[in-house]
Amino acid sequence: MLSIDKLDVQLLGLLGKDSRMSVAELANSLGVARNTVQSRMKRMETSGLLTGFRPNLDLAEVGIPIQAFVGLELEQGKLTAVGNRLVDLPEVIEIHATTGREDLLVRVATSTHAELQKLLEKIANLPGITHSTTTIALTSPLPYRIQPLLEHLTDDSGWGRSTALPRSQR
Repeated sequence: MLSIDKLDVQLLGLLGKDSRMSVAELANSLGVARNTVQSRMKRMETSGLLTGFRPNLDLAEVGIPIQAFVGLELEQGKLTAVGNRLVDLPEVIEIHATTGREDLLVRVATSTHAELQKLLEKIANLPGITHSTTTIALTSPLPYRIQPLLEHLTDDSGWGRSTALPRSQR
C-alpha cells in the first residue's frame, strides 16, 4: 500500500481538474521543483495508485442520456461467467461485485428507454442470472469524486517528505 501525503493529494487534485497540465505547470501551481512532481507521478504510477488519465464525458452530450444501475442475483459459482458476458455488452460501463441480495451492480447507459428495455431483456436472459432489479438514474447531484476523501485521509500527514509547506499554503 502506497503512503501519500498532502502534496500527493494536491497533485492528484490538479490532475483531476486538468489532466493535460504539464509537469512544469503542476510544479509551478504547487510551488515545488519539476523533479518533485515527476518523481511523485512516477511513484504513483509504478505503485498502481495512478492508473491513467481519462477524459470525463457527459454521456448526454454525445446522445446517451439514459443511465441505470442493474442489480443482479446470480446462481452460485456463476460470477466470472456472467461478468465475462456483461463485458461483451457495449452499453455496460461499470460492473461491481457486491455483498447483500445482489451479487453484481452493473451501470449501463443507452440512448433511449426502448434501448434500455432491450438491454435489460438481454441481460436478464444471460445464463446464470436468477433475478434483476433496475434503478434509472435521473440526475447525478454528486458525480464520482475522490479528492475530499484523499484530503481527509492525509489531514495528519505532512506536505512532502522533506519539503516545507509553501508560504502561500501556510
